[in-house]
Parts: sequence; C-alpha cells; structure tokens
Amino acid sequence: MHRRHKGFNDGLNENRPYASVPTASASRTFPCTPIMTANRRVAVIGAGASGLSAARALRQEGHSVAVFERAAGIGGTWIYSTVVESDHLNTDPNRKIVHSSLYDSLRTNLPRESMGFFDYPFVAVAGEEDCRRFPGHREVLRYLEDFARESGLYGLIRFGVEVVRVEMEGEGRWAVVSRRVVGGGGGGADESEVFDGVVVCVGHYTEPRVAEIPGIDSWPGKQMHSHNYRVPEPFQGQVVVIIGSAASATDISKDIAGLAKEVHIASRSAPGGTPMKDPAHANIFTHSMIVKAFADGTVLFQDGSSAFVDVIMHCTGYKYHFPFLKTNGIVNVDDNRVGPLYKHVFPPLLAPYLSFIGLTTKIIPFPMFQLQSKWIAGVLSGRIVLPTQEEMMEDVKNLYSEMQSAGWPKRYTHNIENYHFEYANWLAGECGHPQVEEWRKLMYYANRKNRAAKPDRYRDEWDDDDLVKEAYEHFKNIFIST
Repeated sequence: MHRRHKGFNDGLNENRPYASVPTASASRTFPCTPIMTANRRVAVIGAGASGLSAARALRQEGHSVAVFERAAGIGGTWIYSTVVESDHLNTDPNRKIVHSSLYDSLRTNLPRESMGFFDYPFVAVAGEEDCRRFPGHREVLRYLEDFARESGLYGLIRFGVEVVRVEMEGEGRWAVVSRRVVGGGGGGADESEVFDGVVVCVGHYTEPRVAEIPGIDSWPGKQMHSHNYRVPEPFQGQVVVIIGSAASATDISKDIAGLAKEVHIASRSAPGGTPMKDPAHANIFTHSMIVKAFADGTVLFQDGSSAFVDVIMHCTGYKYHFPFLKTNGIVNVDDNRVGPLYKHVFPPLLAPYLSFIGLTTKIIPFPMFQLQSKWIAGVLSGRIVLPTQEEMMEDVKNLYSEMQSAGWPKRYTHNIENYHFEYANWLAGECGHPQVEEWRKLMYYANRKNRAAKPDRYRDEWDDDDLVKEAYEHFKNIFIST
C-alpha cells in the first residue's frame, strides 16, 4: 500500500539547521497508470537510478521487463561500500572490480527538489535521518529504494545476477547470457535467454581514467584513483596531490585537508603563475598541471613549484565500459565517445532493439533518465516513430562535425552541459511529456552560481528560497492528484 504525503509546510522552515526544507509526514508517492500498448520482452541491465526508471517506463508502456543486477540491492552507484579494489589505480585487468565509487562524506551537489523524478519528488520525509537540502548518499539510496518499492519494481529484478554477454540473434532478437554471482552459492552456470530489446543502464563510474605523468614509473610514492577513496584517515600527516577539478576533486581535497599535511590540486583549468592558496584551507594549494614526477619523490608543476609528495590521487573521471556487449563493431567506445548513437541513446543500425540510458553528463540525472526511458519505451511499442537509419546517422555525423569545428575532443561527446535543458525538452516533446519545469531550470542555474561563489558553503547557504517554495507548491499538486 502506498503511503501518502500529508500536512506540507507551505512556507519555509525558520529554523535553518540544514536548509529551508518542508517535510512530509509520510513517504513519497506518485501516480502509476499503465499504458496499454504492444508488448515486447525487454532486458534492462542494471538496477541503479537509470535501470529503475527504464523498468518503470517499459512496464507502464505494456512491455514485459526483466532487470539484471549483479549486486544484492538496488541503487547502482548510490550503494556505499567500505570495500576498495586491491589495485588502487585500477589498471590490472584481472583485478576484482568493486562497483562503488562513493566516499563516506559525499553529499549531493544538486538540491533535492531539482534532483527527483518528475512525478516522484525527492522530499524530506519526517522521521528520516537526513533532511538536509543537499543530503548525503544514504538518503539518496533510501529515496531510490522508496521509488522501487512504491512502483512495484522489486519483483522485476534478478538480484545477484551478472550479464556476461549480450549479442544479436537476428533483427530485433538479443541473446542475454547471465550467471549468478551472489547468493545460491555463486559460480553458477551461464544461462541464455532471448529478448526483443535490451536497455543498457550500467552507469559509468566503475572503470577509472588515469592521467599520464612523465617519470611516474620511477616515482616511489603511492598512486590511487578516487574510485578507491572512502575516508580521510589514511592520509594523516601526508602530502597529497589531487589531479582534477570536478566535484570529486573539490570534495575530497577538503575532506582530507583536516588530516593531511598539505593538499596540492593539479588542474588543467588553473591559471598559470604562482600556486593559489585556498582561502578557507591554509594547506590546500591549486596548481596548473604536473610536468614530471621524480625518483626522489618530488612532483614538479607547470607553474614551476614542486613538492615532496606521498600520494597522487587521480580524480580524473571514468571510462564508458561495456565488456559484455557484442555488436560486431557496430557500437564502440573511442576516446570515451560511445557511438554512433542517435541522441545519445539509439545506435541507428540497431535501433530500437538496443538502447542506452544515462550516458549524458553535466545534467540533472534522474529526470533525464526518466525522459530517456519514456522515449525508449514508446519507440519499442511503436507509439513513437524514429527517423530512418540514414536520417539518424546524418544527425550523429552533424554532432561530430560540430564538435570538431568547435575544437571539442571526442571524450566530451556526452557532455551536454551547454544544451542540457534543450535536449531534455526535445525528449519530452518526443514522448508527450510536459517540458521541464521553469523552477527546476532556474534552481539548477542558481545552484551552479552559488556553488561557484561559495564552494565551501553552497550546500548549507543559498538565496533561492522562492524557488524552493515554488517547487513544493508544484509537489503538492502531484500529491493531491494521487
């Protein structure tokens, strides 16, 4: 039985220990009316946020759905584990892969109001531990668990089952080979099933990218990727270099600064000249990139400064990686460009029977997953018609040409920051969904501005309470309709 939201605070909390966040007295809920359409048997690979969204949309469209999830629970990248890989740089192809990349202190860098699915708001629930506007990862996992439970998705998911191979068996037919990896003793025999469609929802936070550093082979210190960072205690009294300037680099540098002797951030975006000291942390210094590492333990930066370093941590992102997918070269990954893909979702030569959700970056993820899912579900049922293969390929070629003209490398193909909402609204138009709410867009930009102005405090200090109030007025209409 779905629990209902009641008794919203129409205003804003005057006591702001964390945020101006109205709370509800019960769990999140949403309407879930199935759409009766043609039925296909569809495999969804992964039960993270994108896989859950895909499963729900496919079932609503009338399809038969099987979700394969190698872990014992839902959540994907939002499942925290203290376990790290034995190879901290993640370069050994034979290593046992750990799929979690979360660190213990991680909080969202988007406000919860804008993060949630369109019809299942991410509101604070009375009695839960974390009601902050920018909650920690455990609260996000609870939200996804609520979403899966209240939408009845658990019965579709095969937990502890890993997909080891996906390959074509003729047009519109895909063989999915899987094996049990947890529970049932493990090490089970491979099992093959045939599906009409496959939706790949495996995320892209498992296979790390590592920077190339001249002289690193003779440098005696420790290297690791942020994929294996969990807590700051191992860095007590050490000098640490962090390579990168994105969210994880910013968060981790501040997380370890209280225990480390020094933290040096090496960033492509840093200006030349002398190193910059962080105004809020006397032991954090930002440099331009590393020139070379030396056998005596020193690291030389492009700004001419150097430091004797104990640890180099690569906060350098991840690679798209689909080792199970066999398409005879039709889909490939080239310098982190997955392609060719029409609108980052459909390979033109294999559409609509193979699709991807969640490849785009620099977005609000959950609403984007929902729109991509609805589009895929509608196309598979025949309710939505794709362009011809030739037209889709031409669209892909135009994107590649525009990137080349702009000087953008291939690895930025799925970075859609500059047209995030235009893309989302295009998807909405294709599948008959309302356009992205204006308050959600304004909140996204307000948060981005606030994060730049207050990098240490933006999660706890902001000035868009008017948008928070507008969001909760919108949510009330959703709850009333259910």
